Order: sequence, then structure tokens, then C-alpha cells
Amino acid sequence: MNFDTLYHALLAAGFSDWVDQLHRDSRDWLVHHGDYARWSKALASLPVIDDIDTKLDSAAVTVSGECDQPEELFSALKGLSPWRKGPFQIADIFIDTEWRSDFKWTRVAPHLRSLQGRRILDIGCGNGYHCWRMLAQSPQLVVGVEPSVLFNLQFQALQHYIKRPEICLLPFGIEAMPEEMNWFDTVFSMGVLYHRKSPIEHLYMLKSLLRPGGELCLETLIVDGEAGQVLVPERRYARMRNVWFIPSAAELKRWLERCGFINVRIIDTSVTNIKEQRSTEWMQFESLVDCLQVDNQDFTVEGLPAPRRGILIADKPG
Repeated sequence: MNFDTLYHALLAAGFSDWVDQLHRDSRDWLVHHGDYARWSKALASLPVIDDIDTKLDSAAVTVSGECDQPEELFSALKGLSPWRKGPFQIADIFIDTEWRSDFKWTRVAPHLRSLQGRRILDIGCGNGYHCWRMLAQSPQLVVGVEPSVLFNLQFQALQHYIKRPEICLLPFGIEAMPEEMNWFDTVFSMGVLYHRKSPIEHLYMLKSLLRPGGELCLETLIVDGEAGQVLVPERRYARMRNVWFIPSAAELKRWLERCGFINVRIIDTSVTNIKEQRSTEWMQFESLVDCLQVDNQDFTVEGLPAPRRGILIADKPG
């Protein structure tokens, strides 16, 4: 992993203490996971692709070129399964991920300020699919934050071929970010808020990472309803244990305003369907259809409203 571009930018901004900490902590990144040796072996076995060209502004983040060892390429990429966010096309291998993450990006992207020249932070970015899509707009820097070891190694598989120094993933959660950083121009938090035991604290942390005048893009589970409505699952939601608070879009807008964000707008609400999230050859475990009632897909197996997602965009005061 090469973080030189990030470190240089942080040093120039006066974050030398955090850079020192990152240097110290990086010795232990990723290696603690029991499957690290197997996954890193798959990563190390990626074969050469000649005449590489990349395409970041299409549904599938694409690495095109000539690979004389297609079986080895397939085996190496399959060894990094399950692939949840995507899709990706690497030489002749199409990675049909569980999530069609391009659907979400199509809903988000038209409403954002231009990302050109901006410093971007994506909290809980998975394997970095959306980070690559952001990179298509020529930002100054894209930083993903993701504690999953496997997702970090999937990102490294793409970076192995694309080799763009202005994009990186940091293998930890938002809690490891400096307090009151006030540095990023755009911050994304997509698919994270409902996993937080303290959602308001999460919103304040997002605000503290933004520079004055910066833009927040927040995507999360929501329920139908007016301001004041919040679903708190008793135990599980769609078979997920770690879902704590699911507000209505109107209530989430109020949360953001209470946290001091301005110009808060709800740009999209949509039901997640089984075309957007499903099991595939590259993610063979249970997926959305297994979490919905067989005779009525408007409800989860627990009898709660089926997943609906909202996207809100807000500004930090200048």
C-alpha cells in the first residue's frame, strides 16, 4: 500500500501528528485477520495485464488490456470473494457483484457539486467502487475509510492494475479519524448511519471532517413517514443484527439541521429491489431476496417494511 500522496497532502495541511500515527499503526494493518494469508496469496498471484486502459465513468469500473493467463486472473480474483460492491471488468473477467452499486451512483451523482479538484472522503466505502467512480471527475484526492480486511484487498487488486496515487483506502473506521479535522471538501457516508448506535454522534463527526462550506452526501435506510417517525428494530432487520435506527427522510433532514447543516435536501428515496442486490457467482451467500417474506416482498422476514433508502445532501456553514 502506498499512501505517499495522502501523507504529503496531510503534512502540507498541518496534520503531521496524524501522519506519524498512521506510519506507526500501518505495521499492523490487515494482518490480524485469520484469512489474511489466503487473501494476500490471491492478491500476489494476479497475473500481468499488458496495454492497460481504464474506464471509471461506466457502470463497471473497467481495466482493459491483454492477459495471457486468464485462468490465473479468474482464480486470483475469485480467491478474493465474496465481492459485494461493484461491478468490475478486469480484462475478460466480469465481476458481477452482489450490489449493482452503479444504480446508487446514478441516483447520487447528478445532485453533487463537481468533484474536480476536491478532497473527498468516503466513510465505510467497502472495496472502493464509488471511490473509483468519483475519481473519474478528477478530484485532487479520494480517501476511503473501510475496516474490512477483504474489502481493502479487493481495492488493492484494482489498484494493482490502475495505479492511481491520488486514491487510497485506510483500513479502519471513522473513529480513527482526527477530531475537528475540517479539511475535506466532500464527505460521503453511504450505507453506514443505520449501523451506528449513536447516529447523531455520527452526523457530528461527519460535519467535523468537512471544511467550512463543504458538502455532505448521506445515504441510509429510511422508512416512510413524516418527521418524528423512527423505526427501532427489536432484534434484527432484514436478518441484520446491527441495525439500530431507521428514520423517515423528513426526520433525517431534521437531524441534519439540528446538527448544524444547512441547505439540507432530500434528493432521492427508493425501494431496494432484487435487481440491485442479489446473490451471484461472485457472492454466493444469502442476499436481499432471502431477507424478504416469500409471499409479500414489501416486508422483511421479521415483518418490518422492506428496505427503502434515502439520499440527502447538505452543506456545512462557511
